[in-house]
Amino acid sequence: MKVRRPAFGAEARAGLVFLVPAMTLISVFFALPVIAGFVLSLTDFDIYSLGSVANTRFVGTANYSGLVDNAVFWASLRNTLYFSLVGGPLTIVLALGAALLLNAKLARFKPLFRTIYFAPVVTSIVAVAVVWRFLYHPRVGLLNRMLDLVGIEGIDWLGDPHWAMPSIILLSIWKNFGYSAIIFLAGLQNAPEELYEAAQIDGAGPLRQFWNITLPELAPTFAFVTLITAIGYFQIFAEPYVMTPDGGPLNSTLTIVMLMYREGFRWWNMGFAAAIAFVLFALVFGATMLRGFFRKGVAR
Repeated sequence: MKVRRPAFGAEARAGLVFLVPAMTLISVFFALPVIAGFVLSLTDFDIYSLGSVANTRFVGTANYSGLVDNAVFWASLRNTLYFSLVGGPLTIVLALGAALLLNAKLARFKPLFRTIYFAPVVTSIVAVAVVWRFLYHPRVGLLNRMLDLVGIEGIDWLGDPHWAMPSIILLSIWKNFGYSAIIFLAGLQNAPEELYEAAQIDGAGPLRQFWNITLPELAPTFAFVTLITAIGYFQIFAEPYVMTPDGGPLNSTLTIVMLMYREGFRWWNMGFAAAIAFVLFALVFGATMLRGFFRKGVAR
């Protein structure tokens, strides 16, 4: 008995039935807000425009050109890049090390350590930042108490412009490395055991196995972890906002997202804040594309 297949038109209509609801949601809650935000970045929308849209003026690229001459914006961009380029690689390296330890055959209590590593990830960032702010306290903080025990003078961790951002980076690494470690662990467990057995037979040591087997097998995992880490770190906001209000001291912890929040929700320069948001979008998009080109180059 020959089964009749539905016509192409019927298949296309069935596909549209399933596709339209999802595309409608994406358009309403993503595409339209993005377009509206870009249009907003071309205006001088401020607190007076909230009372009447007629007070809004089209200024073209004036907001973007204003960013070029804004020293505070460049400071926030520099701080964001510093945080991402230092904290991101350190987080990935620590996560990979933790995953290798959890994947070791001699490791014991693996479920316990997985829970310990992952617990900070699911903990409220505000609560974590408040606790770490007390740890960094210059007089009664645990870190300075430990330094006093070994005869080292205490550090004003969050009050010194040279130490404020490294202190936040340390918190962020502790908060986020557990998530990447679990992903790396999943990648390690998917690596064929036969490759390691063959390498041992050929006389390859642990370092050669790591370099020639583990790293190539983890290439897709590295790509994913690097991408999500970069996107997350470029959008850093809660940690410096809670620990160093207003991006102090001397704007040393002011990030792009904090500047966008300050301009948009404190000073009501919504058009200027929207321009900052699209600069951040371009930064994240560029980092994503750079990672894609690098991955293609390595594959070749």
